[in-house]
Amino acid sequence: MATEQSPQRGYKAACPNCGAPVEFRSAASAFAVCSYCRSSIVRDGEALKRIGRAAELFDDHSPLQLGAAGRHQGAPFVLVGRLQYRYAEGTWNEWHALFDNGRSGWLSEDNGRYVFAFDAPLDGPAPAAESLRAGQSLVVAGQGWSVASVAAAKLITAQGELPFKPNLERGFVVADLRNTRGEVGTLDYGDPAAPKWAIGRSVAISELAMTGPAEASEKTLKARGVECPSCGTALEVKLSTTQSIVCPNCHAVVDVSQGVGGDLKHYAQANGSEPQIPLGSIGTLALSTTPGDKKALPWQVVGYAERCEVDTGEDDQSFWREYLLYHRTEGFAFLVDAEDGWSWTAPITGVPERAGDGVKYQGVVYRKLYDYTGMATYVLGEFYWKLERDARTYNTDYVGTGAFSARRINRERTGSGENQEITWSAGETLSADAVLKAFKLAPEKSAALQRDATPSSGNAAGLLAKIFFWVFVVVVLLMMFRCDGDRRDCEQVRATYGEASAEYQNCLRSAQQRRAHRWRFVGRRLLRRPQVKSH
Repeated sequence: MATEQSPQRGYKAACPNCGAPVEFRSAASAFAVCSYCRSSIVRDGEALKRIGRAAELFDDHSPLQLGAAGRHQGAPFVLVGRLQYRYAEGTWNEWHALFDNGRSGWLSEDNGRYVFAFDAPLDGPAPAAESLRAGQSLVVAGQGWSVASVAAAKLITAQGELPFKPNLERGFVVADLRNTRGEVGTLDYGDPAAPKWAIGRSVAISELAMTGPAEASEKTLKARGVECPSCGTALEVKLSTTQSIVCPNCHAVVDVSQGVGGDLKHYAQANGSEPQIPLGSIGTLALSTTPGDKKALPWQVVGYAERCEVDTGEDDQSFWREYLLYHRTEGFAFLVDAEDGWSWTAPITGVPERAGDGVKYQGVVYRKLYDYTGMATYVLGEFYWKLERDARTYNTDYVGTGAFSARRINRERTGSGENQEITWSAGETLSADAVLKAFKLAPEKSAALQRDATPSSGNAAGLLAKIFFWVFVVVVLLMMFRCDGDRRDCEQVRATYGEASAEYQNCLRSAQQRRAHRWRFVGRRLLRRPQVKSH
């Protein structure tokens, strides 16, 4: 474990602006930010020189802090610096990790989780920033990559010891790339003439055996207070990564991605249904995309969303619910309640391999189910992304083949134009009974959680229900025509024998009996309709 002592030759001197001590743990570090007066300092031999001033940190209550120590792949490290960036969707942190052997790394946030990355040589020319688009395949440093996102960003402030001078003056383009080996590549165009290149992998805070991070409960960090701009209700932003929060009183969606001071963007929404699993509920579930890692952990419901399929005919529209789950060291996952059953999913770091019309991930081949466009219609709680009214997601679902038919993969594209992002997620189906047991829900909720089919049925329940519905409509229409025909036959008898005649009255009674028999036949068919079987 890294300690305050380091095998590197450290250096400590007084800040040239305020006199506070400024420490350099690594002999290779040339820049730092004074923790007292925020002065940006450059080290020139044994002297320190002030070159500017960094802005105040946006207090996002990260579970990490300077001085926190840990171990990565067996090597001890300590967090000595921090860079805080802002882009259109909010902010993110990159922590400078100094290893005992003098190596530097970067611990950064990634879709509610973390990536440990290291600077790497960029062999050959880097692609031009303006040529990059989400979803594009390209070769960087001799390896194949898929572009996940391209964003305009700006370093808004820095903290602690850094291996280079922080660029606080101008914005730049940053591109995230993914590959089939589960790696994340980052192209930083802060210096367009010499882009920086780093490669990393996903990590969980629990894997790093951290000591010294900020104290936190299983769900929350120290809450940030903010007033609802719609109704004035006091809101508590509890999660460090929260970008949007919903007022529990008026249900307005409030954007906190740019901080909690000043005027906050928000929008009103119509009321939806109450979640079947209440916000704050804790369920013990084994939600891991890593093969062989089935450790059950307590996950807390921190967000709830109702979604619908759009850009389709009204008769084909489907609806589903998503519960955002949070674990302090593992990050986020989703529990999905759809028409075809329950499942869970979590973001993955890399991208699957293409396999014809399907994909291959971790040795399993997945066949394509369908493409669809989704839209959130109602939300509650907190979310680690910025929610915008009527924002759409473009999705493709895949299902595992053979013995892995319970597994699922989803590709989601968000944004539009140049500001798009592609996220891959993986997960598995769950039974309604497993959900009931995990969250210790009341037994009377069991019926409400059940669905017509398991998630592996490929939405067969909904399809058969629609087919049956239209067959029923056709039968009813035919019956109505037959009833009209019966009445017309009796009208001919009436015209011949008269309304009071026995012949006309017998015709009416016969027609009534025929109609009753047909309705009983349809009723029997309704009761004996085929049941949907799970595949």
